[in-house]
Parts: sequence; structure tokens; C-alpha cells
Amino acid sequence: MPLLAVNIGNSHTVLGLIADGVVSADWRVSTLEHRTADEWWALLRGILGDSLVASIDGVVVCATVPSVLHEWREMLARHLGSVPSVVVEPGVRSGIPILMDNPREVGTDRIANAVAAVALHGGPVIVVDFRGTATTFDVVNAAGQYVGGAILPGIELSLEALGRRGAQLRKVELARPRSVIAKNTVEALQSGMVFGVAAQVEGMVARIIAELGVSADDVTVIATGYLAEFVLDESKCFSAHSPWLTLQGLELIFQRNVAR
Repeated sequence: MPLLAVNIGNSHTVLGLIADGVVSADWRVSTLEHRTADEWWALLRGILGDSLVASIDGVVVCATVPSVLHEWREMLARHLGSVPSVVVEPGVRSGIPILMDNPREVGTDRIANAVAAVALHGGPVIVVDFRGTATTFDVVNAAGQYVGGAILPGIELSLEALGRRGAQLRKVELARPRSVIAKNTVEALQSGMVFGVAAQVEGMVARIIAELGVSADDVTVIATGYLAEFVLDESKCFSAHSPWLTLQGLELIFQRNVAR
């Protein structure tokens, strides 16, 4: 029986049916803060259908948008009250030490990434999560402890900001241009977003590895997030591509808490 894993991000919400680390179906929808609990329930039923909803044997949710999480809590209580559910938040057992000044400030999606990364590859490991609003770096040391990370503006957010604030710039499709040296404004923006971000990520990963004080050969660097494919082939720093890393981490957190 599948588990419904839900990652509520600033721009998009990713839903996946997962069992034993394998995602059998997935959906990505816009995260709308004004959407009510009943609207989320109607959307969920419309996406999955009544038969799949009835087959769910658990729900696990992480969120970076408090108002949306509030509606999900209400939706779970009202419509899926008989199904075991876990909301990832402070106090929920992750199985990984969080060595931060304030562990409560760490995004729960980032904790899920770290949990899955350690389970799949051990430490040290670096997770680079490419999403629309932010690109995040999460770092786990050799002892399996979450030691911190970094946050950069996301690719879509950067493109949108350039289109809005640049007097002679415009919104363009996110795609790989023909070359780094662009011959027109559209490809110049695409070059900056694809090749520029790839170079930025490589530089950040190199600095993180140096600060960890380990050899680059001993560190696993994982790319995840729905925009990873635009950068993956342009960067040489990645060891693995795990599109469903966050959902896999959520499944592990669910198991550790429901079992307890």
C-alpha cells in the first residue's frame, strides 16, 4: 500500500505515491496560499481519484509555507482522519542530528533531503536542491550530522526578477542556449541561468568541501529538485541525480515516527 508524501514549497507542491523508496506516481501543482482545506481535498481527489485515495495507508507532509500547512492539517483531520499522518516539524523524529544555532529554523524539506541522502549514500554528502524560488545546499558530515548549508535565489525567481526589473529585458523560456557567448538577449538570459548557475554551484560545492576538510573524492554530491535537469549536464561536481530525494526522506521520517 502506498504512502502519500507531500512537499509544500513556496512555488510548487509536489505530491507522490511512494513505497520502499520507489515513487510510483507524482504530481506538481502550484502552491496557492489562499486555497482552503476543502479546496486542497477537492484537488487531491481530482488528481488521485477515489480509488487511489482509498488505497493510501499513510500521509507525510513537510512545508515551507505556514498558512498552507495550516490548511493541510485541517484537511487531514477532516477528510483523512482515519489514516496515519505525520507532519514534519520540530519534535518529529528525523534520525539525524541537526547541528545548527537554531534547529527549528531549518526547512523541513531540507531535513528530509539530508535524511534520504544519508540513508542512500552515507556521509559526507552535499545535497543541491534546484527549485523555482531557491536553490539550497545541505551538508552532512562523515558522522551523519547535519551541519548546515546555503541558500541562493532560485532559477525561476532570478529569471522573473530580471524580466521585471530590467528595462530592456523580458521573461524568457528556461532552456539551454546554443552557446555560453550568446548572440541575442533571450539566449544571453538563458546562458546566465544555465551556465551561470552551473558555475555558481560548482564554486559553492568546492568551497563547502574545502570547509569540511575532506577530499572531493570522499564526498557524494546529489542533485535534486525539478529544475536540476537544466544544470546537471553542465556541471562536473555531481555524483548522483535523485529526483525524488525529498519524498524518499519523507517516507523514512514517516516510518521512524509511526513505528515509534
